[in-house]
Amino acid sequence: MQIPPYLKKGDTIGLLSTARKIDAQQLESTITMLEGWGLNVRLGASIGASEHQFAGDDALRAANFQQFIDDDSIQAILCARGGYGTMRMIDRVDFGKFRVQPKWICGFSDVTILHTHLNSALGIASIHSSMPSLFPADLNDHAVTESLRKALFGEELKYVYPVKGAHRTGAVKGIVAGGNLSLLYAAQGSISDLRTDGSILFIEDLDEYLYHIDRMMISLDRAGKLKNLRALIVGGMSNMKDHTIPFGRNAEEIIWELASKYDYPVCFDFPAGHIENNCAIRFGQEATLQITGKTVTFIQ
Repeated sequence: MQIPPYLKKGDTIGLLSTARKIDAQQLESTITMLEGWGLNVRLGASIGASEHQFAGDDALRAANFQQFIDDDSIQAILCARGGYGTMRMIDRVDFGKFRVQPKWICGFSDVTILHTHLNSALGIASIHSSMPSLFPADLNDHAVTESLRKALFGEELKYVYPVKGAHRTGAVKGIVAGGNLSLLYAAQGSISDLRTDGSILFIEDLDEYLYHIDRMMISLDRAGKLKNLRALIVGGMSNMKDHTIPFGRNAEEIIWELASKYDYPVCFDFPAGHIENNCAIRFGQEATLQITGKTVTFIQ
């Protein structure tokens, strides 16, 4: 796995959108924060562009991403928001130069397809993080944005929180991989399909029917993606939906039912995903995970 160069003061970070549209005005506070970190900021052509719900059409978003990954003067890319659209444009991108000169790509949710492609198809690490459209109001005084800064500048990431509900204890080291469950499910069978053997798998999701969660988890399991993990960490499973006739199990119970077949460590409520405390994780990089009967400790 290639680890892109960490940032230093004076480097440039590009802001673009591979999915839904966003206006430049919405990024003003983020730009101020990034400049406060000592970084220069470049806005892409997708910022302010619009085609229905998208940040410009597929060709524009792909061209913007292509320009930024090929530009030697840009050392990292932060996706401004998710939504839907990244899978529509990824096959238009030529990663030839990026393979040789990788840089950090940051984001989550719909950006998961970039993470799986970079991590599994290209063998390049990336950063699962919150994005400007969801940054907390107190940018410089919040664990979310501080964790992104640490991830970009190569500082230690350490998260310790109390165990709640179902879990399986243990201590492991492994490469972290994963992302949004719906996107992991959608990537199966494609060139961007995530390889999970030997990894610490992270999953999260938002606004899904419980039977969808069940179907996606069973699909991952049938594909062998849950069998050979080092550990499973589950982040926010937020705003789940149900029918008038209840499914009968919540998201945690659905996931635990499948994970309980195996013997690796498992934890829930990890501080990442579509939640307020969406802290950064470096995908494609080794982490140490310890789950006791009282606490979860994640160090990277």
